[in-house]
Amino acid sequence: MISYSDADYDGCKIDRKSTSGTCHLLGCSLVSWHTKKQACVALSTTEAEYIATGNCCAQILWMKQQLEDYNIFLNHIPLKCDNTSAINLTKNPIMHSRTKHIEIRHHFLRDHINKGNCEKEYVDTKHQLADIFTKPLAKDRFYELRRDLGILEIS
Repeated sequence: MISYSDADYDGCKIDRKSTSGTCHLLGCSLVSWHTKKQACVALSTTEAEYIATGNCCAQILWMKQQLEDYNIFLNHIPLKCDNTSAINLTKNPIMHSRTKHIEIRHHFLRDHINKGNCEKEYVDTKHQLADIFTKPLAKDRFYELRRDLGILEIS
């Protein structure tokens, strides 16, 4: 299983909230995707991405439990993110003045990474499959991501 997480920082021009998007592939098949406006206003791109990856981690844990019911046990599931600051925030247990505004409830992600349930990995923006769920895209980019996700056009 591989998961992708992305956020569109400050995407809504009315209330300034970001949009989170995640997708989960089992083998080469898209088995789950989610997009939702975040509940709180993020003060930085790092915070928006960190919240999105926390939501992605929660979905990973649920899917992992479902797979265990079928005797399929997975550990260290890659969680792909295109924001290096959000990745570094999960690796550094020391809170800095620039990150103390992030609510405590979002730090459960760090705990699950330390437990080995998932591993946060960097993915180049060009290969970020969750982009399709968070922002408007050019036609060519949209078709490229749709193809990479295995979504077929119905005509």
